[in-house]
Amino acid sequence: MRLPPFRIERWYERFEFTTELMLSSSDCETISVGELLALEPDAGERLLALRLGYTEVPGSEELRSAIAGLYDETGPEAVVALAAAEEGVFAVETALLGPGDHAVVETPCYESALAVARSTGADVSTWERRYEDGWRHDLDELERLLRPDTRLVYVNTPHNPTGQSMPRDVLERVVELCAERGAVLFCDEVYRELEHDPALRLPAACDLYERAVSLGSVSKTYGLPGLRTGWIACRDAALRDAVVAAKLYTTICSSAPSELLAAVALRNRAGIVERNRTLVLRNLELADAFVERHAGVVDWVPPDASPIGFPRLRVGDTRAFCERLALEAGVLLLPGDVYDEPGHVRLGLGRVGAAEAFERLRAFLAAA
Repeated sequence: MRLPPFRIERWYERFEFTTELMLSSSDCETISVGELLALEPDAGERLLALRLGYTEVPGSEELRSAIAGLYDETGPEAVVALAAAEEGVFAVETALLGPGDHAVVETPCYESALAVARSTGADVSTWERRYEDGWRHDLDELERLLRPDTRLVYVNTPHNPTGQSMPRDVLERVVELCAERGAVLFCDEVYRELEHDPALRLPAACDLYERAVSLGSVSKTYGLPGLRTGWIACRDAALRDAVVAAKLYTTICSSAPSELLAAVALRNRAGIVERNRTLVLRNLELADAFVERHAGVVDWVPPDASPIGFPRLRVGDTRAFCERLALEAGVLLLPGDVYDEPGHVRLGLGRVGAAEAFERLRAFLAAA
């Protein structure tokens, strides 16, 4: 297995902890351990009494039960806890793909979804979405890409980096196309529950199709990336076992404190989500005003879910622009070339400080 440089994470490794204002983050504003423990009367006492031994490979019953609360047809027995969603991408794709297999990956996408699939030796086709088409899902193109023996189809909704929700009729057709071939539908749902209008929320893929794998995390919608806790949910026991077999070569089991804290968060997620949605919608107003004011330089398909958006920015070399913005103005954007979309940048709308960040960005553009 040979993996290319992880461009997104290399960018953040360089800039995330040295740049004053984050205007590209894909997660929401976080809270402290104390704030999280205050959500349940006995949580602090339970954490202090927790013994720091190994945990169960699929995750504690408490955590898996809390995760199962996200789903309608999928119970705790169908959940496998993981060390964040990134382990899920790695475990699912390495477990299910190899030389001679065929996979389809929706693009643009979080880089590992495509890179890990290719690293397995599988033949990987890309289901491309384009800004010029309003990031529309071309189902006819997907059907042309699929083969009778396609093993896996990866999609992401709500979508990174565009912040767009997949229309329900599109998801239902994707499920049909996978079911016709017996293909696994690997659905990255880490931004689920942060739809700007909750009426847009889709059913989880694992509830719609037995051979679907839903990927989740506490990092994005709930703003708790420091817990490094994710999961897959899948009603197909053989698929789950394949993921567990891969996990035994990576983390084996989860962190005991993170399991307890993640379970507390998920049981109390309604308040966390509402706080984060309020912040995202407030920052989205700032972003819309910024795009309107700079119509000759910036345009976008506005996001309808998640804390991110993906505007087109007419500044020449967007990577060079983002580097100078970080170093000279203390504002961090993510250049679109990490998604193979070099004319774009990713905006993050889930953090405090966005008003100051947009003002510095405005001044930087004016001086350029």
